[in-house]
Amino acid sequence: MKQTFFIAGTDTDVGKTVISCGLLARARLDGKTTAAIKPVASGCEQTPEGLRNSDALLLQQTMTMDLSYDQVNPVALEPAIAPHIALQEAGRRINAEQLVGYCRGVMMRRADLTLIEAAGGWRAPLSPREMYSSVPQKLNIPVVLVVGMKLGCINHATLTAEAIIRDGVRLAGWIANRAEPEMSRFEENLATLKGLLPAPCLGVVPHLNDTSPESVAHYLCLPNQ
Repeated sequence: MKQTFFIAGTDTDVGKTVISCGLLARARLDGKTTAAIKPVASGCEQTPEGLRNSDALLLQQTMTMDLSYDQVNPVALEPAIAPHIALQEAGRRINAEQLVGYCRGVMMRRADLTLIEAAGGWRAPLSPREMYSSVPQKLNIPVVLVVGMKLGCINHATLTAEAIIRDGVRLAGWIANRAEPEMSRFEENLATLKGLLPAPCLGVVPHLNDTSPESVAHYLCLPNQ
Protein backbone atom coordinates (compact mmCIF):
# COMPACT_ATOMS: atom_id res chain seq x y z
CA MET A 1 0.00 0.00 0.00
CA LYS A 2 1.42 3.39 -1.06
CA GLN A 3 1.26 6.01 1.69
CA THR A 4 1.79 9.78 1.70
CA PHE A 5 1.90 11.97 4.79
CA PHE A 6 2.37 15.67 5.43
CA ILE A 7 4.86 16.33 8.25
CA ALA A 8 3.78 19.38 10.24
CA GLY A 9 5.27 20.88 13.38
CA THR A 10 3.95 22.71 16.41
CA ASP A 11 6.48 25.45 15.64
CA THR A 12 9.70 26.04 13.76
CA ASP A 13 12.82 24.22 14.99
CA VAL A 14 10.93 21.32 16.58
CA GLY A 15 12.81 18.68 14.60
CA LYS A 16 10.55 18.04 11.58
CA THR A 17 13.49 16.99 9.39
CA VAL A 18 15.07 14.80 12.07
CA ILE A 19 11.73 13.02 12.53
CA SER A 20 11.03 12.86 8.79
CA CYS A 21 14.38 11.21 8.18
CA GLY A 22 13.75 8.85 11.09
CA LEU A 23 10.46 7.79 9.49
CA LEU A 24 12.18 7.32 6.12
CA ALA A 25 14.82 5.16 7.79
CA ARG A 26 12.15 3.19 9.68
CA ALA A 27 10.38 2.46 6.40
CA ARG A 28 13.63 1.44 4.68
CA LEU A 29 14.50 -0.90 7.53
CA ASP A 30 11.03 -2.41 7.04
CA GLY A 31 11.86 -3.06 3.37
CA LYS A 32 9.89 -0.15 1.91
CA THR A 33 10.86 2.34 -0.80
CA THR A 34 10.75 5.99 0.22
CA ALA A 35 10.62 9.51 -1.22
CA ALA A 36 10.39 12.96 0.31
CA ILE A 37 9.94 16.56 -0.67
CA LYS A 38 10.42 19.83 1.18
CA PRO A 39 8.65 22.13 -1.29
CA VAL A 40 9.81 25.39 0.30
CA ALA A 41 13.02 25.87 2.27
CA SER A 42 14.51 29.10 3.58
CA GLY A 43 18.00 29.38 5.01
CA CYS A 44 19.70 27.96 1.91
CA GLU A 45 23.40 28.38 1.14
CA GLN A 46 24.95 29.38 -2.16
CA THR A 47 26.93 26.52 -3.72
CA PRO A 48 28.42 25.94 -7.19
CA GLU A 49 25.27 23.93 -7.96
CA GLY A 50 22.93 26.68 -6.74
CA LEU A 51 21.04 27.27 -3.48
CA ARG A 52 21.06 24.26 -1.18
CA ASN A 53 19.26 23.64 2.12
CA SER A 54 20.79 21.28 4.68
CA ASP A 55 17.42 19.79 5.67
CA ALA A 56 16.48 19.07 2.05
CA LEU A 57 19.89 17.52 1.42
CA LEU A 58 19.40 15.22 4.41
CA LEU A 59 16.02 14.13 3.08
CA GLN A 60 17.58 13.50 -0.32
CA GLN A 61 20.34 11.39 1.21
CA THR A 62 17.97 9.37 3.40
CA MET A 63 15.24 8.42 0.91
CA THR A 64 15.65 5.35 -1.28
CA MET A 65 14.33 6.97 -4.49
CA ASP A 66 16.81 8.77 -6.73
CA LEU A 67 15.45 12.33 -6.94
CA SER A 68 17.28 15.46 -8.03
CA TYR A 69 17.73 18.30 -5.57
CA ASP A 70 15.27 20.46 -7.50
CA GLN A 71 12.63 17.75 -7.11
CA VAL A 72 13.25 17.54 -3.37
CA ASN A 73 13.36 21.31 -2.83
CA PRO A 74 11.81 23.17 -5.78
CA VAL A 75 11.58 26.53 -3.96
CA ALA A 76 14.91 27.39 -2.33
CA LEU A 77 15.28 30.71 -0.50
CA GLU A 78 18.52 32.10 0.89
CA PRO A 79 17.51 34.16 3.97
CA ALA A 80 16.82 32.15 7.11
CA ILE A 81 13.48 33.89 7.68
CA ALA A 82 9.78 33.12 7.23
CA PRO A 83 9.33 31.86 3.65
CA HIS A 84 6.59 34.34 2.72
CA ILE A 85 8.86 37.24 3.73
CA ALA A 86 11.82 35.74 1.85
CA LEU A 87 9.61 35.37 -1.23
CA GLN A 88 8.47 38.98 -0.96
CA GLU A 89 12.04 40.24 -0.62
CA ALA A 90 13.09 38.19 -3.65
CA GLY A 91 10.18 39.52 -5.70
CA ARG A 92 8.78 36.01 -6.11
CA ARG A 93 5.28 34.64 -5.77
CA ILE A 94 4.25 31.09 -5.03
CA ASN A 95 0.83 29.62 -4.43
CA ALA A 96 -0.48 26.40 -2.99
CA GLU A 97 -1.44 24.98 -6.40
CA GLN A 98 2.17 25.26 -7.58
CA LEU A 99 3.40 23.44 -4.47
CA VAL A 100 0.72 20.79 -4.93
CA GLY A 101 2.03 20.25 -8.46
CA TYR A 102 5.59 19.76 -7.18
CA CYS A 103 4.33 17.31 -4.55
CA ARG A 104 2.29 15.32 -7.04
CA GLY A 105 5.37 14.98 -9.22
CA VAL A 106 7.15 13.22 -6.35
CA MET A 107 4.06 11.23 -5.39
CA MET A 108 3.89 9.89 -8.95
CA ARG A 109 7.15 8.07 -8.31
CA ARG A 110 5.00 5.62 -6.33
CA ALA A 111 7.27 5.05 -3.36
CA ASP A 112 5.84 2.91 -0.58
CA LEU A 113 6.18 5.92 1.74
CA THR A 114 6.26 9.55 0.59
CA LEU A 115 6.72 12.41 3.06
CA ILE A 116 6.00 16.08 2.40
CA GLU A 117 7.74 18.28 4.96
CA ALA A 118 6.23 21.63 5.87
CA ALA A 119 8.03 24.89 6.60
CA GLY A 120 7.27 26.33 10.03
CA GLY A 121 3.99 25.62 11.79
CA TRP A 122 0.53 24.76 10.46
CA ARG A 123 -0.43 28.39 9.96
CA ALA A 124 2.79 29.50 8.25
CA PRO A 125 1.79 31.86 5.41
CA LEU A 126 2.70 31.40 1.76
CA SER A 127 1.31 34.82 0.86
CA PRO A 128 -1.11 37.38 2.30
CA ARG A 129 -3.96 35.16 1.04
CA GLU A 130 -2.78 31.57 1.51
CA MET A 131 -1.42 29.39 4.30
CA TYR A 132 0.93 26.45 3.86
CA SER A 133 -1.83 24.28 5.34
CA SER A 134 -3.66 24.61 2.00
CA VAL A 135 -1.20 22.09 0.52
CA PRO A 136 -2.27 18.98 2.49
CA GLN A 137 -5.88 20.13 2.17
CA LYS A 138 -5.65 20.20 -1.63
CA LEU A 139 -3.72 16.92 -1.72
CA ASN A 140 -6.21 15.30 0.68
CA ILE A 141 -3.44 13.58 2.64
CA PRO A 142 -3.16 12.93 6.40
CA VAL A 143 -0.82 14.76 8.73
CA VAL A 144 1.80 13.56 11.19
CA LEU A 145 2.43 16.24 13.82
CA VAL A 146 5.89 16.70 15.35
CA VAL A 147 5.57 18.09 18.87
CA GLY A 148 8.66 19.85 20.18
CA MET A 149 8.71 18.90 23.85
CA LYS A 150 9.37 22.15 25.65
CA LEU A 151 7.54 24.59 27.88
CA GLY A 152 4.31 25.57 26.14
CA CYS A 153 4.11 22.41 24.03
CA ILE A 154 0.67 21.38 25.34
CA ASN A 155 -0.91 24.63 24.17
CA HIS A 156 0.94 24.57 20.83
CA ALA A 157 0.11 20.92 20.17
CA THR A 158 -3.58 21.05 21.08
CA LEU A 159 -4.19 24.26 19.12
CA THR A 160 -2.40 22.82 16.08
CA ALA A 161 -4.36 19.58 16.27
CA GLU A 162 -7.61 21.55 16.53
CA ALA A 163 -6.66 23.62 13.46
CA ILE A 164 -5.72 20.53 11.42
CA ILE A 165 -9.03 18.82 12.18
CA ARG A 166 -11.04 22.02 11.65
CA ASP A 167 -9.42 22.29 8.19
CA GLY A 168 -10.84 18.88 7.34
CA VAL A 169 -7.47 17.09 7.36
CA ARG A 170 -6.96 13.81 9.20
CA LEU A 171 -4.40 13.76 11.99
CA ALA A 172 -2.79 10.33 11.50
CA GLY A 173 -0.57 10.58 14.57
CA TRP A 174 1.93 12.64 16.48
CA ILE A 175 5.52 12.26 17.62
CA ALA A 176 7.06 13.73 20.76
CA ASN A 177 10.54 15.07 20.06
CA ARG A 178 12.50 16.08 23.15
CA ALA A 179 13.85 19.38 21.88
CA GLU A 180 15.12 20.48 25.31
CA PRO A 181 17.13 17.91 27.31
CA GLU A 182 16.25 19.44 30.67
CA MET A 183 12.52 19.96 30.16
CA SER A 184 10.84 20.12 33.56
CA ARG A 185 8.13 17.48 34.19
CA PHE A 186 8.68 15.80 30.83
CA GLU A 187 6.76 12.63 31.68
CA GLU A 188 3.82 14.58 33.08
CA ASN A 189 3.63 16.75 29.96
CA LEU A 190 3.87 13.67 27.75
CA ALA A 191 1.06 11.95 29.63
CA THR A 192 -1.11 15.06 29.31
CA LEU A 193 -0.54 15.18 25.54
CA LYS A 194 -1.41 11.50 25.22
CA GLY A 195 -4.69 12.21 26.95
CA LEU A 196 -5.53 15.32 24.94
CA LEU A 197 -4.42 14.71 21.36
CA PRO A 198 -7.01 12.84 19.26
CA ALA A 199 -4.51 10.62 17.44
CA PRO A 200 -2.01 7.88 18.34
CA CYS A 201 1.47 8.69 19.58
CA LEU A 202 3.84 7.19 17.00
CA GLY A 203 6.97 7.61 19.06
CA VAL A 204 8.82 9.46 21.80
CA VAL A 205 12.28 10.55 20.69
CA PRO A 206 14.63 11.44 23.57
CA HIS A 207 17.28 14.13 23.35
CA LEU A 208 19.96 12.37 21.30
CA ASN A 209 23.61 13.13 20.67
CA ASP A 210 23.38 10.95 17.58
CA THR A 211 20.46 12.18 15.48
CA SER A 212 21.22 10.00 12.47
CA PRO A 213 18.10 8.68 10.74
CA GLU A 214 18.85 5.14 11.86
CA SER A 215 19.20 6.21 15.51
CA VAL A 216 15.91 8.13 15.43
CA ALA A 217 14.12 5.30 13.59
CA HIS A 218 14.58 3.10 16.65
CA TYR A 219 12.02 5.22 18.54
CA LEU A 220 9.38 5.45 15.81
CA CYS A 221 6.64 3.41 14.23
CA LEU A 222 5.02 4.21 10.90
CA PRO A 223 1.56 5.76 10.77
CA ASN A 224 -1.45 4.15 9.11
CA GLN A 225 -2.91 5.81 6.03
